[in-house]
Amino acid sequence: QVQLVESGGGSVQAGGSLRLSCVASGYSYSRHCMAWFRQTPGKEREEVASIDSDGATVYADSVKGRFTIAKDNSKNLYLQMNSLKPEDTAMYYCAASHRYCQVGAGQDLYNYWGQGTQVTVSS
Repeated sequence: QVQLVESGGGSVQAGGSLRLSCVASGYSYSRHCMAWFRQTPGKEREEVASIDSDGATVYADSVKGRFTIAKDNSKNLYLQMNSLKPEDTAMYYCAASHRYCQVGAGQDLYNYWGQGTQVTVSS
């Protein structure tokens, strides 16, 4: 059974940094895609960044140059967030798929989700 558990969220002032972590258990697909999504109340879940089994990454335009996605050999997932802005405030979710990443596929690509960790950026 796959489990994804996020941590690292919190409150920070604009311009600050946070590092999110997602510990994956039971997730052993050699071909895979993992991603971070975020969601604010009343809005659709937005894909922030993804990374596939070959290490290729894709970022939303809104976070390019500020966020970095990474994973380790245990398929634990990370999101380094720098130069945070108030508009980055959201619940952040870790997601995993047993397929390769597909640009534009959105949340339908992903089979497994974490419970979320809240990020709040104040101005």
